[in-house]
Order: sequence, then structure tokens, then C-alpha cells
Amino acid sequence: MIDVGATAPDFIAPAVADGRGTELELFRRIDRNDAVVLCFAPANFVPTCTAVFAAVRDAGWNDHDRLAVVALTGDSLFSGFAYADRFSLPFPVVTDFHGGVADSYGLLAESWEGHSDIPRRATVVIDAEWRVRFAEATTDALDRPAPSPIQNATATLRGIGIDVDRPRVNYDGPW
Repeated sequence: MIDVGATAPDFIAPAVADGRGTELELFRRIDRNDAVVLCFAPANFVPTCTAVFAAVRDAGWNDHDRLAVVALTGDSLFSGFAYADRFSLPFPVVTDFHGGVADSYGLLAESWEGHSDIPRRATVVIDAEWRVRFAEATTDALDRPAPSPIQNATATLRGIGIDVDRPRVNYDGPW
């Protein structure tokens, strides 16, 4: 996993944002915000990952004018459309179908549930100077840590000067 204090790798990848397909350019998100939160998941519709994304949605992180949230999953863009629509995700869902972005962050799972070269479940916070300020991953995407990595990231965001609510992760839904 990428180290706290390291320079975050840039990427451009296909994404679903605002109900349409687009390319997400990380450098643009970092240039416009004080922090960017990357939420990695191996696939769409994984219940524990959905619980985290819904918690971020419900905490209103995407509405903060100095913070960008980006979800990255190992599924296709088509699956991303269905996923973002089904759970009303207000932030982009990037397809990291072959794990290139996850690999650059040291978060590539060799295999999980019959899939290979997909992202591990993780949360990474990047500040405006491209420095990784927080990075935490779960051992397995189905783990239910309490607190979850996204909840632990809240203190880092507040340390950067971004006042956000701590997400309430409900692993048992409904989302």
C-alpha cells in the first residue's frame, strides 16, 4: 500500500459522473480542491463497499466545496452506471477494470472472489500538494471493521482544515 507522505500517482480513467460516461482526471480534482478522497473497492455491489459509499453520500462529503470524493472499482463502466444510479452516488465511479490505478497505489489484489488484478478495499486521502495524508485498507473486502477506514479518514480531513461529518457506516443497509 502507498505510504503516508508519498506523492500520489496521477491517473486518467473512464468514469460515471452525473449520469454520463466521462474521463476522470485526478490532477483536475486535486487542482480544484484542498483534498481528494479515493475510495477503492474490488467491484460494484459488494455490500460492505456499498455501505461505505452510502455513508460518504449520506455524510454529504461530495457537497463540500473544498473536497472531492472518487470511488474506484474493478468493474466495467456499464456496471458503474447501474451502481451509481441504484445507490444515487453523487461522486464519480471510476472503472479500474484491469487494476492499473490500484497497482500504482499499491492496492492491487492478485485475486478476490474469483477475480484477479482488481482493487483492494481501501481509502486514500490526498492533499492539494499531491501528498498522501491517509491510507488504510482492509484485509478482505467483506471485512466489517469498526471504525472503517473511511471513518478513520475523517480526522485527517479535519486536520487539513476540511470540516466534514464522520460517516456512519451501516453494513446491514438499507443504502
